[in-house]
Amino acid sequence: MERKGLAVVAVGGNALIKDKNHQTVQDQYQAAVDTMVHIADMILDGWDVVVTHGNGPQVGFILRRSELSAHELHEVPLDYCGADSQGSIGYMFQQALHNEFLKRGIKKQAATIITQTVVDSKDPAFQNPSKPIGSFMSEEQAKAKMAELGWTMVEDAGRGWRRVVPSPIPQVIVEADAIRGLIDEGFVVVAVGGGGIPVQQMPDGSLTGVEAVIDKDFGSAILASMIDADLFLISTAVEKVAINFNKPDQKFLDQMSVEEAKEYMAQGHFAKGSMLPKIQAILKYMEKGGRKALITDPEHIKEALDGKTGTWIVP
Repeated sequence: MERKGLAVVAVGGNALIKDKNHQTVQDQYQAAVDTMVHIADMILDGWDVVVTHGNGPQVGFILRRSELSAHELHEVPLDYCGADSQGSIGYMFQQALHNEFLKRGIKKQAATIITQTVVDSKDPAFQNPSKPIGSFMSEEQAKAKMAELGWTMVEDAGRGWRRVVPSPIPQVIVEADAIRGLIDEGFVVVAVGGGGIPVQQMPDGSLTGVEAVIDKDFGSAILASMIDADLFLISTAVEKVAINFNKPDQKFLDQMSVEEAKEYMAQGHFAKGSMLPKIQAILKYMEKGGRKALITDPEHIKEALDGKTGTWIVP
């Protein structure tokens, strides 16, 4: 088998929750099975792979369970919710990959690394929490939480009050060397779940968890740079990136250079809540010496890697 190189594959939210009617743990595992088929295809084609993933809905479920049981049990801090979700999603991916490898006779093993991501305490995001998490509350409940726990709460479009937390830019993946070591030993690695658990580094070098969330594509981009990945692949809900999206003159892109991507961004082609952070994450990777990046959906990963579809971002 010809070795193709090392790929960091960031799988999106649709990798686990296809729609609102399929949210149970069993549904999520089945979705993981469907996605890991495409990862196994890459491995058979000669790629070493690190799989990263989102965890937004799963953290939301953990927080909701914590809220509902608060009269009996201690509540779970946000960084621990991230760790819990990394473990459970890693378990799903490991088992799905194990079974797929067994079926295909692939002599590989998957391992999950609980991953911490260092953020800067001076990041402006800490002065402007903006990422909504958890349940909607009444004004009375929200004010009690603000007084008791120091949470930042905002009224959300008439639907109730909701907690918002910072979303700082990731700086360093703490376990990058461990991830690289496992790859070098032949493992398929699941890591940087949800962008990593946000931690701050104290002056003495010690780490402490912070109540924040990290964009998983940004966290994945930092990892791809730190382990010198040959490819950064973002698997999302669309087969190709488009400019003039959903307009009469919509145009799908086969390829764009870093400069073209910056130009399209400046022209406002990429939506803030969806494609924009993916392009920004790829640009971070490319600007730190990244070789190439690819955006496509899970079903088309193999075809895209063969140059038949997807959108490639090149220097």
